[in-house]
Amino acid sequence: MKLTAVKNYASMSNEAASLIIQVMRENEGGLFCFAGGDTPVGTLEELVKAHKNKVINLHKFHFIELDEWVGLGEDDEGSCIQYLNRYLFQPAEIPQKNYHIFDAKSKDLEKECQRADDYIKENGGLTLSLLGVGVNGHLGFNEPGVNFDQPAHIVELQGNTKEVGQKYFDGSYEIDRGITLGISQLFASKYLLLLANGETKRQAVEQLMKSEQANNQWPVTIVKEHSNSYAFIDNNLLH
Repeated sequence: MKLTAVKNYASMSNEAASLIIQVMRENEGGLFCFAGGDTPVGTLEELVKAHKNKVINLHKFHFIELDEWVGLGEDDEGSCIQYLNRYLFQPAEIPQKNYHIFDAKSKDLEKECQRADDYIKENGGLTLSLLGVGVNGHLGFNEPGVNFDQPAHIVELQGNTKEVGQKYFDGSYEIDRGITLGISQLFASKYLLLLANGETKRQAVEQLMKSEQANNQWPVTIVKEHSNSYAFIDNNLLH
């Protein structure tokens, strides 16, 4: 794992976007997985800026949604896809045929998992995954105790994930489950990028930094095991 200590959020976003652009230049047509939520917003904005300045053409790539709250969709405030739409797909005018999202309102969620698995296989696996980390160390909705060998799956969300999630919903939703790509799929990415900033992520970062091997009680520790992983972490969390 290559660690980059960053001085602030803007620096983290710039550093991550620069690396992603470099990877895109070397992997035209590749499949990219980007997390929704607050942490990657700055990175996505930098990618869109690069696209509009013709530094990179985002239309030449495929994308897949990392995870989603079960019961939420594109029209629901706080959904993961709303973040991707607002900060990536819409401003860069990326055609719908270029990306895959979960239908987390589907009556057949297992089929949604299979659709995601198939999309990854059809596109030759993930080129790069851009991840945030949960307060409890989760990646996507791969919660503590997860089976590292699982592909896409449905998750019963743990208490602190649901509690933190409420900031997205203004208390208007009661979310108990998530749907997510599995650790095995993320770990098979050619490149794995982790972003971490904010005091709430301190314990997860401490677990990552002190880990000597992957521990499924802190899923984030798998990042250290990846042969081509990069962690962009707020310098304040490393002291």
